Amino acid sequence: MRKTLTAVMLALTLPTLAMAMPEGGSRHGGGEHGSRMFKELDLSKEQHREIRKLMGEQMKGRHDITKRYLDKLPAAEQKAMQDELQAAKDKQHSAIRALLKPEQQKAFDEHQKKMQERRAERQAFKAWQAEQAKKN
Repeated sequence: MRKTLTAVMLALTLPTLAMAMPEGGSRHGGGEHGSRMFKELDLSKEQHREIRKLMGEQMKGRHDITKRYLDKLPAAEQKAMQDELQAAKDKQHSAIRALLKPEQQKAFDEHQKKMQERRAERQAFKAWQAEQAKKN
């Protein structure tokens, strides 16, 4: 029963993970449909700002819940999931790149390199923060 529950939770959280850690996708989870909905509602700037804030809080909450459950998975399953997500991302990037013209491919590659550098900087900063927390 516990393994079934874990598998169900994992299956239900994968879309959340994809939304919580996008690479070039919509960070607001609404995508094109959400943008169209906001236009149809004719929101004021203040309403739009508050709704975006609420959506951000909801996304962070879902991310925190997902992380809490994923942290309970054995290390081997966490690694397998990370590898599978990385393979899916690599496949998507290859498919996107194949649709681009050579000059677009160059810009795409540069963007990917910058994103990779930012991730490395963020990881180094988090490691430094953890080290500082241990010292204090």
